Amino acid sequence: MIELPETPSMSLNGRKAIITGASSGIGLGCAVALAEAGAHVCLSARNSKNLNKVVKAIQAKGLNAEAITLDVSDVKASQEVILTNGPFDVLVNSAGSARHTPSKDTNEEDFDDVMNVNLRGAYFLTQAVAKGLIQNKKPGSLINISSQMGHVGGIDRAVYSASKHAVEGFTKAMAIEWGPYNIRVNTICPTFIRTPLTQSTFNNPKHRSWIEEKIKLGRVGEVEDIMGAVVFLASDASAMITGSALMVDGGWTAD
Repeated sequence: MIELPETPSMSLNGRKAIITGASSGIGLGCAVALAEAGAHVCLSARNSKNLNKVVKAIQAKGLNAEAITLDVSDVKASQEVILTNGPFDVLVNSAGSARHTPSKDTNEEDFDDVMNVNLRGAYFLTQAVAKGLIQNKKPGSLINISSQMGHVGGIDRAVYSASKHAVEGFTKAMAIEWGPYNIRVNTICPTFIRTPLTQSTFNNPKHRSWIEEKIKLGRVGEVEDIMGAVVFLASDASAMITGSALMVDGGWTAD
């Protein structure tokens, strides 16, 4: 009789996940997806009012969720949250900042704001979660929400693109360092996803035309397009994947 291989499980039962930027958009979608897969999800964001509403809505579906008010640009606070509430089996770094201007008009305030959240905050939160896993001798899956702009450039996006290219870089380096501990580190790279953060871009006819021309599937992304990807990377179904970027870009970077 032939012994058939078994498909790895995408269940996250018994695992604890922390998702930043979880009060709206991609972060919210990731939190729902991980909770539906069985994880106990800790949603974090700066806006506690919106965050608590989201948590209650997830709990109303019979899923396990709690709220943690957190500004990821405050590194010390992030470290304390992880130390107090961890260890976490799964991290989704989804908190993000974007201030789009032509590169010749970039000012220091905008540059620092984007880098403090997208790069500095993500870097040290990933570090803190990994430390907790290593200290407790646990495996883990750490997922950074990057962007297609971490692989290409874009109109008025020099600072944002720089921050996401940097995320791709530290993700690969951390994957190499933490592989021996069975801690995987990957990125998800969405195209333009319809969220409150991107609505102003869609409202600009020039930018909307540029987006629709570049996405080969002929539509903009929706939050739901990210949800399956995050469960895949968080679960045992991706057990041999680390240091990689999962493109969810409708073919944007295929050129």
